Amino acid sequence: MPISDQSNQSWVVEQLKTLELGSMLDVGAGAGTYAHVFAHHFPHVERFAVEAWAPYIHEFELHEIYTEVFNHDIRDHRYFNYDIVIFGDVLEHMTKQEALAVWGKVAKQSKYALISIPIVHYPQDAVNGNPFEEHVKDDWTHEEVLGTFPQITKFVTSDVVGSYLAEF
Repeated sequence: MPISDQSNQSWVVEQLKTLELGSMLDVGAGAGTYAHVFAHHFPHVERFAVEAWAPYIHEFELHEIYTEVFNHDIRDHRYFNYDIVIFGDVLEHMTKQEALAVWGKVAKQSKYALISIPIVHYPQDAVNGNPFEEHVKDDWTHEEVLGTFPQITKFVTSDVVGSYLAEF
């Protein structure tokens, strides 16, 4: 679905307030949930997005809320030189190996990353014809996230979703 789970959003905002941010990349922008959070709480931060499903760019008018929107799969994105890269409900849409490959690029080029991800078995098929909505790895656990992405320094979990802040 083109929106991110909101259960940990207040924690996310509090963590982001402790960081010096000038730019962010929202991976899998969908409806632009994180752009709206940043516009409200961090209006000075320049907002960029990667959205693989072109209809979302038009449906949610992403060019109106981001400085630039890249219309391609994040696995093909090469430039990650942003203060923070946000993976809001996106890493479950690829294999663990693909997630690690993207993470490796981010770790070399960015200061921080934020992950929001289901930490329970959470299958999902394509939604409204969008194949990028399918959960490829639908069984992440909190322990697996911590073991896979060692740069995580802070986290919070709810019944379904974990939110993780990493520093590089």
